[in-house]
Amino acid sequence: MVEKKELPACPVETTLTLIGDKWKVLILRDLMNGTKRFGELRKSIGQVSQKVLTAQLRAMEQSGLLSRKVYAEVPPRVEYTLTATGYSLKPILDAMWDWGLHYKEGI
Repeated sequence: MVEKKELPACPVETTLTLIGDKWKVLILRDLMNGTKRFGELRKSIGQVSQKVLTAQLRAMEQSGLLSRKVYAEVPPRVEYTLTATGYSLKPILDAMWDWGLHYKEGI
């Protein structure tokens, strides 16, 4: 979990610190519909490398936006689910969706 003393004073900057990366927003978008495995996320997001996706998922887990569950199977199965904090970003993503839709209609 990110400590408060490490976060910027500005709330907008805090939000950008946590989700300001393109991949993190797309991960949030895809997990809003429920739990996904690593391979499902990678496929749905598109042109992200395994290394970058792993790093983004770890950062989001550390900041409390998602949880990671590892099953003791061969091959290993790992599932990612948004936490309540992660789901609380839904209105922000909905607003981004609406804005993007209106922007595309206007050009």
